[in-house]
Amino acid sequence: MTVPSVAAGYAVLGRTDPVLDRLIKKVGTPDPFAFPDGGRTTGNNFAGMVLHIVAQQISIKVALVLYDRLIAALDGPPTPGGVLGLDVDHLRAIGMSHSKAAYLHHLADAVVAGDLAIDALDAVGDDDVISALTRVKGIGPWSAEMFLIHQLKRPDILPAGDLGIRTAVRRAYELTDLPLIADVRRRGAAWSPYRTLASTLLWRSL
Repeated sequence: MTVPSVAAGYAVLGRTDPVLDRLIKKVGTPDPFAFPDGGRTTGNNFAGMVLHIVAQQISIKVALVLYDRLIAALDGPPTPGGVLGLDVDHLRAIGMSHSKAAYLHHLADAVVAGDLAIDALDAVGDDDVISALTRVKGIGPWSAEMFLIHQLKRPDILPAGDLGIRTAVRRAYELTDLPLIADVRRRGAAWSPYRTLASTLLWRSL
């Protein structure tokens, strides 16, 4: 999406949903695709997925420290062959957990074997991207959705299972209980085709 398209998307959301309109007035219109990686993974889908695996269940600040150590160990951005050239012990030595080291190997194996055409995902529909990525052990729906938003810059992604999104929905819509994932999806249907923008508003509202 271009900047004018993002602005138009927020305008549509504001007209569609009074709660989102209130959030827009409160937090503005943040860039829905911004990812604080300093351009490390721009234009490199494999590197982007590596970073999203590294960032699972830790802060992005810590993830970037680990990612930079990986770059140093590989003497450049991660490639499938480079990752496979580092054994699990080496990956653990730079701070990866055992499971994340294994997940990085699973990702690299899938790309090398031709099971995941990661460089072709830019031309693939959202649901098919999620299906392709989640076939790789260690990549769940959340990681695939983050990849779609931050790497492929897709405008209509709603990570309904994200605790932050569910918490923000509860607060913004003054619900008594934390909404179920299915409830968030039902509510979010009205935000299409700008669900990424709505998600960004909800995250920012926290």
